[in-house]
Amino acid sequence: MTDILIIEDDSELGRLVSDFMEKEGFSVQLCSSAEEALVLLKGEAFRLVLLDVMLPAMDGYEICSEIRKKQDIPVLMMSAQTDEDSKLLGYDTGADDYIDKPFSVKVLTAKVRALMKRKAPSEAGRVVSSCGITLDTASRRVTLGGRELRLNAKEFELLQYLMEHEGEAVGKEELFNAVWGADCFTEPGTVSVHIRWLREKIEQDPNSPKLIQTVWKVGYRFGDVT
Repeated sequence: MTDILIIEDDSELGRLVSDFMEKEGFSVQLCSSAEEALVLLKGEAFRLVLLDVMLPAMDGYEICSEIRKKQDIPVLMMSAQTDEDSKLLGYDTGADDYIDKPFSVKVLTAKVRALMKRKAPSEAGRVVSSCGITLDTASRRVTLGGRELRLNAKEFELLQYLMEHEGEAVGKEELFNAVWGADCFTEPGTVSVHIRWLREKIEQDPNSPKLIQTVWKVGYRFGDVT
């Protein structure tokens, strides 16, 4: 297994990042297009994908969506598009984290290590069921009333954590640390954004949620109040 697949069409930047990662002890494969990356991902196992957003032909958002259809490999997006909508689109297509260009290679390395640590193999998969929702940690499938839901990686992990703490008031900081990691450089406010997306997928009325309730000045609580 190779540690990192870097998808970057800027050959100079790609080689710089690749060389630095190798000096940090990671094994690296570098490619310059989404199409080449998909071929590599089909034939080889990687621990993490470092993905540029602006690529020729298929862009980073498209390839991230393709990766998510088949794999749960961590994806760290790199982009000079630093506006909020671009970042939210990255998370919505399944990215685990996002780093702005230009970036510090030390910060990039910290993000890579944090993602790899959180995605390390854990205990055998299990099934959590409540309120009509069934979540399978092994297959990463979620069904609601027998209908399969399409959740991105962070939505899945948020729902899993909340369901495993059903009935408890879980603080936003606790959720952020559990899902993104205390050493992650993503803004903690992203929790609220992902909770909103999650409600849109599991609630009958996202504006009047019954399954993921807001606990004032604390965070959220999972459990059907009807």
